[in-house]
Amino acid sequence: MESTLVGHPAVSEAAAVGVPDEIKGESLVCFCVLRPGHAPDEALRGALKERVSRALGKSFAPREVRFVRDLPKTRNAKVMRRVIRAAWLGHDPGDISALENSATVEEVRRAG
Repeated sequence: MESTLVGHPAVSEAAAVGVPDEIKGESLVCFCVLRPGHAPDEALRGALKERVSRALGKSFAPREVRFVRDLPKTRNAKVMRRVIRAAWLGHDPGDISALENSATVEEVRRAG
């Protein structure tokens, strides 16, 4: 999923997290960091959803594609998906002392 998103020329980084869905049980929400010179808009959001759908099948199409300036990562550059999921759902992200930039948690919350 994430490599399919990063394969788009506008996307430099991506993270996908599963979130509760009333119909499917769980759906995907994707967070993308754009390369310089690319602006977030509905056309790009649609193109990314379509790209995933074509590459992996319609059942894997993300429910949401959101754009952020950076992803919550540890100092070793590991993306903290549990923190992204908790922030998106409005839950307490727990221990975030290992994050390189804790401001990214609030950015994920606002991306909704």
